[in-house]
Amino acid sequence: MTRSQRPAVYGSAVLALCAVAVSWIGPVTAQQPATVGEGVNERFLSTELDTAAMAARFESEGREAFTRRHSVIAALGLRPGMAVADIGAGSGFYAELMAAAVGPQGTVYAVEIAPNWIEHLTDKFASEGLDNVHVVQSTAASVNLPEGSLDLVFSSDTYHHFENPPRILGSIHRALKPGGRWAVLDFDRVPGVTPAGLMEHLRTGKAGAIEENLAAGFRLEREADIGLEQSYLAVFQRP
Repeated sequence: MTRSQRPAVYGSAVLALCAVAVSWIGPVTAQQPATVGEGVNERFLSTELDTAAMAARFESEGREAFTRRHSVIAALGLRPGMAVADIGAGSGFYAELMAAAVGPQGTVYAVEIAPNWIEHLTDKFASEGLDNVHVVQSTAASVNLPEGSLDLVFSSDTYHHFENPPRILGSIHRALKPGGRWAVLDFDRVPGVTPAGLMEHLRTGKAGAIEENLAAGFRLEREADIGLEQSYLAVFQRP
């Protein structure tokens, strides 16, 4: 297939994130604010987004998702030859680690919705010669992954940016092979424990995420115990 024949492919790319623009209507729990905070993704969609500054922030040793990255990757149980996806890949450090784990015979989709991140990821993986990593622009309603093609889908600090969980989770469910896994690493939302700023920012925490995923047809496989303090790693499975 030639470059001109590939729909929405960038550089060595094939994929993208979906953080949707429609409100989630559902039961409000102690873990879930009354609104999902429309516009939570606006600054990431801006073409003025400073990806260099944001990447430095994402890859700082004070950020749990970064400092515990090797423990997270180990908990995912990746094997050579697997087809996997990183939803909301951001600066790309998880996609890079996943590429090493699945090897040259495996495939990694770095999924992003933000145009500046698409450019950043395309340049990053091209310069590193990672031919097994593909970057594709998503739409506002789907992760745009091939149906029944993936062994594992992963997201880091992205789940709380899903503005319409049913549609996004439906697209992830369809992209997984039967028995495929969906791993969510995100901040928990615990009144009196979670910092006030995060409480205001987070759409939902672990309890709400589990509830939404069960409603979307996933089953909870396990909650990985890897020493996280502010976050959780929940692993779901497509039956």
